[in-house]
Amino acid sequence: MSNRLEIFQCIAEERIRAAYEEGQFTNLPGMGRPLELEDDSMIPPENRMAWKILKNAGMCPPELELEKQAHSLAEMISHCTDEHERLQQIKKLQCLVTRMNMGRTRPVCLEADADYYRKIVERVRLESSSRTSDPR
Repeated sequence: MSNRLEIFQCIAEERIRAAYEEGQFTNLPGMGRPLELEDDSMIPPENRMAWKILKNAGMCPPELELEKQAHSLAEMISHCTDEHERLQQIKKLQCLVTRMNMGRTRPVCLEADADYYRKIVERVRLESSSRTSDPR
């Protein structure tokens, strides 16, 4: 089997060398610039083509769109001064994380980033009021 591979490599190298000598590699788009290699190792192989098509079309995969929304909500929560509004936004973030988890094999977990999660919890200061009977 390795002999076949070596034969194909030799044939390929010979054809590349001949094409180079004939000038078929001159004036190609991007000549003289570094290659822009994309790291798609984190994308499951069965999804790579679909993600590439979405990216080329200027679209964002649904999973990334949900992630952007989660980051936006987290940012909004960090700047929120009204405790009732902050609680509502945290509930929205929890729903969003649940939606994200439904489409993943490995769940998204705010607790995974303990420092971030601690800061979010510290910012939620619920008062004993008629708005909430149970602060959990």
